[in-house]
Amino acid sequence: MSAVVIIDSGGANIASLVYALRRLGCEAGLTRDPEVVRTASRVILPGVGAAADAMARLQRHGLAQLVPQLTQPVLGICLGMQLLFEASEEGGATCLGILPGTARRFQAAADRPVPHMGWNQLEVRDATALLRGVESGDYTYFVHSFALPVSAASAATCDYGGEFTAAVSRDNFHGTQFHPERSGRTGARILQNFLEAR
Repeated sequence: MSAVVIIDSGGANIASLVYALRRLGCEAGLTRDPEVVRTASRVILPGVGAAADAMARLQRHGLAQLVPQLTQPVLGICLGMQLLFEASEEGGATCLGILPGTARRFQAAADRPVPHMGWNQLEVRDATALLRGVESGDYTYFVHSFALPVSAASAATCDYGGEFTAAVSRDNFHGTQFHPERSGRTGARILQNFLEAR
């Protein structure tokens, strides 16, 4: 197997993710090649922007069929986490279907603009390997307009006018709605945990 790979989803957060991994001693490759993804030791699926557009890119490169079949550790970040689920209200997108659920848009309010942007506290529900060393009350950095409801796959939640899923872990698939590469020590710990995942 090759090293850690980041699926090149065209997101603006990829450079900061590469640097965050480098600080942990990991040189991650960027690829859209299904064979490189299939043989990687770990796969990261980042994403920003619209779910339907992201799924179209994955389909175009033969990755939408491949990702659900992967058996190595996979980490979805922000939109990448949402893509692990069945669907998104955003553009009526059908997603990868690895986890049950549909991403829904936040309801804006005077004190809760959409997108939800900035630091917010986690509530750890399940001390999975991904969240080893992370505690309720730790802050992480969010930028998103759509979110998943709390479900059996939710390892951590957050509150923004109601509880939503902040992190998931099921089998070899993991995800964070927040950006670990922009979340200081807590984010670095989560990325390190992923690099050590089995």
